[in-house]
Amino acid sequence: MMKKNKILETSVMFMLFLSMTGLISSMYLIFSGVSFFIEFELISLNSSLFVLVFYIDWMSCMFLFIVSLISCVVIFYSKSYMFGEVNMNRFIILILLFVTSMILLIFSLNLISILLGWDGLGLVSYCLVIFYQNVKSFNSGMLTVLSNRVGDVMLLMSISWMINVGSWNFMMYMYTMKLENYMVIILIMVVLAAMTKSAQIPFSAWLPAAMAAPTPVSSLVHSSTLVTAGVYLLIRFSEVLQMSVVKEFLLLMSSLTMLMAGLSANFEFDLKKIIALSTLSQLGLMMSILCLGFSNMAFFHLSTHAMFKALLFMCAGLVIHNLNNNQDIRFMGELGYYMPLVSINFNISNLALCGIPFMAGFYSKDLILEMVLFSNMNMIIFFFFFFSTGLTVSYTVRLLFFSMIKGISLNKIFSLLDKDLIMIKSMLTLLFMSIFSGSLLNWMIMPFFYMIYLKMFFKYMVFNFIIGGVLIGLMVSFMNFISKSILIYKIFFFCGNMWFISNISIYGLNMFILKLSFSFDKILDQGFLEELGGLNLYNKFMSFSKINYYLYFNSIKLFIYFFFFFLLFILLF
Repeated sequence: MMKKNKILETSVMFMLFLSMTGLISSMYLIFSGVSFFIEFELISLNSSLFVLVFYIDWMSCMFLFIVSLISCVVIFYSKSYMFGEVNMNRFIILILLFVTSMILLIFSLNLISILLGWDGLGLVSYCLVIFYQNVKSFNSGMLTVLSNRVGDVMLLMSISWMINVGSWNFMMYMYTMKLENYMVIILIMVVLAAMTKSAQIPFSAWLPAAMAAPTPVSSLVHSSTLVTAGVYLLIRFSEVLQMSVVKEFLLLMSSLTMLMAGLSANFEFDLKKIIALSTLSQLGLMMSILCLGFSNMAFFHLSTHAMFKALLFMCAGLVIHNLNNNQDIRFMGELGYYMPLVSINFNISNLALCGIPFMAGFYSKDLILEMVLFSNMNMIIFFFFFFSTGLTVSYTVRLLFFSMIKGISLNKIFSLLDKDLIMIKSMLTLLFMSIFSGSLLNWMIMPFFYMIYLKMFFKYMVFNFIIGGVLIGLMVSFMNFISKSILIYKIFFFCGNMWFISNISIYGLNMFILKLSFSFDKILDQGFLEELGGLNLYNKFMSFSKINYYLYFNSIKLFIYFFFFFLLFILLF
């Protein structure tokens, strides 16, 4: 029997209450068409005001509902997943701090209070990534926190630039100063900050590395909190973004991220990393559609994606748990026979990710792709969107092939169980949302129903790419068994290592700086500075101490010598 944990149970009830409050508030604000602007004056000094600004509209309340619901389910799931953990209360408190930072970021309009939430997410995520204290976790945590520090610095610089405007409340100035140089510079810094937090190229290396965290943390981080913070911030800045040339740069980077993550997921064997790369691909899709001017659709896809991605991580966590902590998909297979409930959840969340009709992902993904077809689009970006959609289906089919269709290795067969009611209840909540949240949110948050009129060829194009993705997925799955070619191995290696982004952006810079510091250490600290400074003084003092030592231990003999020389001196002079 599991002992009752009061902190855990209280946290679950509070998060459930917060999610219901967010949902009801969001529905009220959507139907009434109002927003609330709350301002707290913290310090008033010589006509200088330091105020805390909160903006409560339908979007922030809806996001509060999503974050709180997933946090509630994740904490409840942790009751079983983290059973036997010595520091369980510390884990729950860290998750609550993480969610609190995200909620502060959601409702803030003041860049300083946004920075508090932003930094809180970065620091608490570091504590969560290194929760299992080993070398791999420490390396991954350091990579995560240092990559996010780049975004923190950009946000600090944007705060300093906002002084030129007169206030840190950015929404008031977005509409009046869209084309001013101040707002463009601030936007560039905010875009760079969002790119680091949402892991766009070239800052993508930290996101798969963050998989060192416990699976409940991964479920929370990759669905609705840390990685979506950058997208959410840019949704708030979307008015300025559409008037600036920065959107073309961001569109290219996010489209490349979408393509790179899709290709890498097709050649990865670590279950959690495949799902992490899938998150990276979807973040690229959200950023891309945001750059095209459809901020409501970006938020819509962010909301639906959060539901099925959290469910996907929970299923992966239970599978890994039952396979004696083995994450390699090559050791899985025929899970449907031995874990039917988990397999149902796993398959439905995967289908929602692919955008199969009438699942949650279909309503947002299909709408986005049809709007891309409807737009006056560059052919390269058009290719990125549709080919990445095909790759999403491809790595999903490959994952299902390895986990459901391929035969299982017999040494794992007896450890598969499907009777953990706490985890199953957690997953069933998100299963319901993975099926119905797309249609519900579509009815609620879209200001009007989009009627997109396209030719038959274009209308069926999305479906054709899905079929193509299925075929590519099966082909890649069988290539893993039959390929002996050096060329195919090199393609696998290149794509599986995220186009060497981690080597270029992290290890490449690190090696240069470490070699430079080693040279400085050798030449200066242990070279000239040591020879002229510390070592030189040491040698001088040693010689003086040797003279003193000689005098001390030869005192009688020296006194006789001195007396003799003194008498000789008197006789001579």
